[in-house]
This record gives sequence, structure tokens and C-alpha cells, in this order.
Amino acid sequence: MKKIEAYLKACILIVLISGLCCFAAGAESQDWPQFRGSGGQGVAENADPPLHWGPEKNIVWKQTIPDKGWSGPIVYKGSVYITTARTDEDHNPRSLRLIRLDAASGKVLWDREALTWSDTYARHAKNSHASPTPIAENDRIYVYFGHMGSACLDEHGTVLWRQQELTYNSRHGNGGSQVLVDDKLIFICDGMEESFVVAIHKDTGKIAWKTDQTNANQVASFSTPCLIEENGQKQLVCAGSGFVRSYNPDDGRQIWYLNYGKGYSVISRPVYGLGLVFVLSGFSDQTLYAIRPDGTGDVTDTHVAWKTKEDVPRTSSILLVDGMLFYVSDTGTATCMDAATGTVHWQEKIGGTHSASPVYADGRIYCTAEDGKVVVLKAGTTFEKLAENDLDELTLASPAIVDKALFFRTESHLYRIEEK
Repeated sequence: MKKIEAYLKACILIVLISGLCCFAAGAESQDWPQFRGSGGQGVAENADPPLHWGPEKNIVWKQTIPDKGWSGPIVYKGSVYITTARTDEDHNPRSLRLIRLDAASGKVLWDREALTWSDTYARHAKNSHASPTPIAENDRIYVYFGHMGSACLDEHGTVLWRQQELTYNSRHGNGGSQVLVDDKLIFICDGMEESFVVAIHKDTGKIAWKTDQTNANQVASFSTPCLIEENGQKQLVCAGSGFVRSYNPDDGRQIWYLNYGKGYSVISRPVYGLGLVFVLSGFSDQTLYAIRPDGTGDVTDTHVAWKTKEDVPRTSSILLVDGMLFYVSDTGTATCMDAATGTVHWQEKIGGTHSASPVYADGRIYCTAEDGKVVVLKAGTTFEKLAENDLDELTLASPAIVDKALFFRTESHLYRIEEK
């Protein structure tokens, strides 16, 4: 009997240990399937990327990426996906492409044409023809190229559908990424002559709904929607020229809006937490708003918890971590503030010009400047610079973090950085 009891205890112990190991492996293995990660807010849970790297240190691989693009890399089921645009001699886009690489080795597995484009259009010098970041789900990769269209490819690179009906004058080219909500892909088309938010069916690319919106001053914006849930109701928060609006993602019905007037060319993506939506109003009158999202109709005068103009960014998105907001201005001033009140904990110059959005993992904030320098800060109420590393190449794309690895896109290369 004692032998049987001992045997049963041993079996139970083995099962428990196995279960804990499986749980730990599952907790550590997390994809980065869209712009700013799985939660869309630049936070990598359970990740432990390196603090230091250099030409001969912690560079697992460095792969040349053909053609041009500033979309961020996504990491999904052991692969990295990134978009790029092949242009003619006059730098007009002709072939809009998706590239799949093996995440472990950096080997290019395939390079496929998702869409073609024959017209010409102007774009900002800091923009590209492939700036929106793809989304991955259930072995489907959804790519978006702004006014030039959308497409869906499978894991083998086969194009399943294309959508090129939704054209508009974007002025500076494509910028904002799409968001996936249930069975719909939703994106903001905030152009010069017209502005609308649109949802397309993820299985077919056909239009599910389209909601027109007023564009203040007829100046374009390039933001990415933020999906939140308030009082059991999903909301899609969309920042654009002159206004930030909340929509019902099921049918495109407007829930509330806030008028910030002069703001335009909005690029950053809103973030959500502590019962507040944090929105940047873009250029001209750049302001950070903390908004209570439980209103209806015009909430301009009723639902602003606090706001600040304190060195807020015009380009990159902000981070919300442990009740603190972190952001880096375009001119390289980093700020930490209390998210509930807007009280500044610290504000320090870290240098460089910043377009990429900072990301968070393991108590650290990774801030990528345009010249390729990456400053690592401690995520705390006291300023502490932990490290400075250099990719030594122009970069405007926001990085990805998965487990112990960082993935950076520069002008010509894609990096996997991990402690070796």
C-alpha cells in the first residue's frame, strides 16, 4: 500500500511539474502580431530583452530588406512579417509587398506582391509607401497600404483577397495602421478632401460599414484606432484632424467626440487605462488629453480629466505602465507623469529626433531615435538611464519585442537582438 501511495504521489508531482512548465512556457512565448504589440499599447508582457548590444554583441542576425518601407515588424508563430514597396525610377510605388522571414535565423522564406499601384502621389520625406504595420491572426496576414488598398495573404504567401476601392487624397502618403475587431478590419482614412472610418470583412475584404466624419481645416491625419471596452461596451477611439471620436465597431455609429480644434496631422495611437483614454492632438497645437470615455455626444467640455502641452510628442505614441505615462517628444525630451492626474514625475533630455514609438518590457523603456540610437530608461518615478545602444542606421519604425528578443527595422535591414 505504501508503495502504491508513493507511486501515486510521484505521478501527481510529475503532472504538477509538467503543468507548471507548460504554463511557464506559454506565459513566456508571446507574439507581437500588430502595431505596438498584442495589446496595441507597446507593452510586452513576460518579455526579457537585452539591455546592451553592439556590432559584436547580442546581434543574433541582421538581414537586408529589399526596397523601401517604414512599417514595423510583426512576429507571429516563429516568423517575422514586414511590408515593403518596390518603386520605379521616379520613386512612385509599383509593387506593394509582404516579406516573411524565419524568426530564428533571419532567412527570407518568401517575398510576395500583395498589391500593384499605377498612379503617382506625393508623400512626406519621412514617410514611405509601406508605412502601416501588418496584422496576423489564424495564419492570415492582413496588409494595408493606406489609399492604395488592403490585402490578405496566407502563411504560404498566397493572396486570398484584395481591396482597392477606398481611395482618397492622403496628402503625405499612407501612415496609420489597421485594427482587427472580431470579424472586421477597421482603419481611418483622414484625407484632404474627405475623411471617414471604414470597416471591411476580414474574410472577403468587402466593406462592412463606412462612417463619414468632419475633417477640421481639411488637413490629413495618420493615426491608428484604439480598441477599448467601457462599461461592457466596445469602443473604437479614432484620433484625427480637429477631433477624436469614439465609434461602435459593430456598425460604425458614433458614441462620443471631443473637439480639439487646431490639431492636425495626428500620427500617434491613443492608449487606454485607469478608466481614461490618452490622446495626442498632433501638430499645430500639440496637447495630451486624458478623456473619460463614458460619455455620449459632444464631451469637449465635460469629460476631460486633465490635459497638458508639456513637451508632448507630435509623432510617436505614448506608453502607460503601472499608472505612469511615458513619452518622448520629437526633439528628444523624455517625460514620466502620473496617469491619473497629469503630475510630472520627471522630464529629461535624452537626445536625438524621435519618430518611432517607445516600447516597454521588464521594467525598461526602449526609446529609438531616428539616427538609430536606442536609449533604455528605467520605468519608474525617478529618472534613470540604463543604457545607450546604436544601430548606426536611420530608423523610423517602431520595434517589436518577443520573449528575450528585440526586432528593429532600419532603412535597409531587419535585426534580431538577443542576449547570447
